[in-house]
Amino acid sequence: MNTNKKALFAQTMEQHKGIIYKIVNSYCQNQHDRQDLAQEILTTMWLAYDNYDKDYKFSTWMYRIALNVAISYYRKDSKREDKANESEQCIVHIADLSAHNDKSEEVKQLYEFIAKLDKLNKAIVLLYLEGESHQSIATSLGISKTNVATRIGRIKETLKNQFEKQGA
Repeated sequence: MNTNKKALFAQTMEQHKGIIYKIVNSYCQNQHDRQDLAQEILTTMWLAYDNYDKDYKFSTWMYRIALNVAISYYRKDSKREDKANESEQCIVHIADLSAHNDKSEEVKQLYEFIAKLDKLNKAIVLLYLEGESHQSIATSLGISKTNVATRIGRIKETLKNQFEKQGA
């Protein structure tokens, strides 16, 4: 194994770990599953790292892989119960957003609402919140730019309605 490659990979993952936080916290309800999914994403990223085309934005490439891993994670094991074994040792301590004290109650609530969206809409809103352009989202997810724009409008309306219901 090339030591420089390992160091570069670790540095790159540290710089972009927010992407993994967002995805695992949107797709998993408990600590154990978040850790498993984060580990699976990191493993897949490591295996694909040599294939990264530097002509493209790294975060877009990373989102595409992480979202595909997250969707596959639940597709292959959709009958799995979402149970946590909190006493287990953490292999990767990357997936716990609850450790961040800067999260307001509204942001936590937003991620709870996002977690309830279907897979594609969840992926779209995560990329949108990351500041990705409509074209970048469309490219990452293999859908049209118009479809992205339409879905974002509908997602915003859905989330707005959910916040209004909570406030009522």
